[in-house]
Amino acid sequence: MTSQNNKSGLAAMTLAAVGIVYGDIGTSPLYTLKTIFDPTHGLALNTPNLLGIISLIFWGLTLIVSLKYVTLVLRADNRGEGGIMALMALALNSVTRHSGWHYPLMVVGVFGATMFYGDSVITPAISVLGAIEGLEVATPALSHYVVPLAVVVLVGLYSLQRHGTAGIGRWFGPVMIVWFAALAIMGVINIAKAPVILQALNPLHAARFVMENQFIAFVALGAVVLALTGAEALYADMGHFGKKPIRVAWFMIVFPALALNYLGQGGLLITDPTAVENPFFHQLGTWSVYPLVVLSTMAAVIASQATISGTYSMTKQAIMLGLLPRMRILHTSESEIGQIYIPAVTWIQLAVVLIAVIGFGSSDRLAGAYGIAVTATMLATTLLTFFVTRYRWKLPLVVCLGATGFFMLMDIALFSASTLKLLHGGWFPLLLGAILLTGMLTWKRGRELVFENLEAHAIPLDAFLSSLFVGPPTRVPGTAIFLRGESDGVPHALLHNLSHNKVLHERVVFLTVHIREEPWVAPAEQVQVVELGHNCFQLNVHYGFKDEPHIPDVMQHCASLGLPFEMMETSFFIARQTVISTPGRGMAPWREHLFATMSRNARAAADYYQIPPNRVIELGTQVEI
Repeated sequence: MTSQNNKSGLAAMTLAAVGIVYGDIGTSPLYTLKTIFDPTHGLALNTPNLLGIISLIFWGLTLIVSLKYVTLVLRADNRGEGGIMALMALALNSVTRHSGWHYPLMVVGVFGATMFYGDSVITPAISVLGAIEGLEVATPALSHYVVPLAVVVLVGLYSLQRHGTAGIGRWFGPVMIVWFAALAIMGVINIAKAPVILQALNPLHAARFVMENQFIAFVALGAVVLALTGAEALYADMGHFGKKPIRVAWFMIVFPALALNYLGQGGLLITDPTAVENPFFHQLGTWSVYPLVVLSTMAAVIASQATISGTYSMTKQAIMLGLLPRMRILHTSESEIGQIYIPAVTWIQLAVVLIAVIGFGSSDRLAGAYGIAVTATMLATTLLTFFVTRYRWKLPLVVCLGATGFFMLMDIALFSASTLKLLHGGWFPLLLGAILLTGMLTWKRGRELVFENLEAHAIPLDAFLSSLFVGPPTRVPGTAIFLRGESDGVPHALLHNLSHNKVLHERVVFLTVHIREEPWVAPAEQVQVVELGHNCFQLNVHYGFKDEPHIPDVMQHCASLGLPFEMMETSFFIARQTVISTPGRGMAPWREHLFATMSRNARAAADYYQIPPNRVIELGTQVEI
């Protein structure tokens, strides 16, 4: 019975993984070959070139996705969690904080994260455009409606985000199973018409194509990478599904379907070169175009939903790691803690996606932008993986270089080829990345400067309490909780309260939240209570970067540690910091003003930690940086 339950559980998780993890890479056949043989690339459409291109795609999927991600990178989990942020935290924990590698690794991780944001903008745009462009195959007169229809679909998709995906999410897996089955069937039909395409399974065809075409092959490589988009998603979603379902889904369903379809499209182009204008929608003839448009649009929406959800998860991790200001985060499911909705991210992302759809206008033009975002994230992942294998796993240097060096060379080759499209769309994700990177590093450095300022002027808590109770102030009934930084000394809110109200509550608790560079902290390890004397306590709360901060739950847990709370008799005193830019100190003036603006618009601490608003008293304080 247990074995049957395990099998059914694995099957369910595998089905869910097919729906969520592989939507991005699963929709790549919509536009990959169409882009590779775009006339502007100068690649002649003939059998040797087709064999070479299909061979490059097949072995790219084998080496990059199967070997690098599914086999190697999935091993680099941070307590079961994956993704560039989790990998960055793992790499940072692998080297000492004061080593020369700490800051560069953080920059590499943040850069990779910003490229993931770029990917999450381009994926909805290119997937939905690529699907709806099938209408042009059916009737060229409909070409003017492709962009407006894509805008309508995307606006509808983003408008539904606040309702969550719990209702429709159960259909993602079955729809994507139908999608991959259709890819495989169409592939087999077209392979049967041109069996010669099976020669592409021989890697010598890829090698011969590169050696004979050289620069044109290098240009084509920038488009071949489109077949690998979404590889990062299977690592980022590891925490939701686990390694085994993701691996089973890839090797049993996704990889065979993709390989068959690319081979089938290659076979189609051998028998009918005129289909090059849009090979995907010509695979079964004109009768199938409209059904394929419907199915591919559904698949594109699912792929887009996966990247949107991934953006929410990435943003939450970045906030917890101190890379972004606090934002309003809403939960769309009572049972699934991972299903969240971030309004600010939703509407900013939609605006940028619509700019991409309207500005580029077609999947062909967006392809150049897509390649740079994907390959830059791959490169960052490989770099961080090296440090994990070397300093975390303590493997010999030769083994680490051998394991990651091979993939590093491939990533550099793919990224270099993608940069040829810099002026034809490649600038777009780099611009987005530069803006996000600047914002993240400015926020992190700004917080460090605030911390340094507070630490420099901090009054040691122990010494303050000792002197305070020499002639104690009047104490009033109830409990006062003061939020306090990790090394803040006496909270400003306490000093203001004593100065203005001349009283102290009969029980005083200093609450400090610590964020660890790991995804989860076990509930038993989250809360620590330290008695300071005079009915004063230090309450330390530890969260991982994927934990959900919820102070009322912490207060309930404190009862078992001898510190019970009655919420209606408890007041939270929080200092609201106003950042003031000071010339000649800290960062460049424009960065200080940027940080001050971000700080003013950050979500209030009480709201972020889910403290009941009717129990909060905010007191202002100014901090110079």
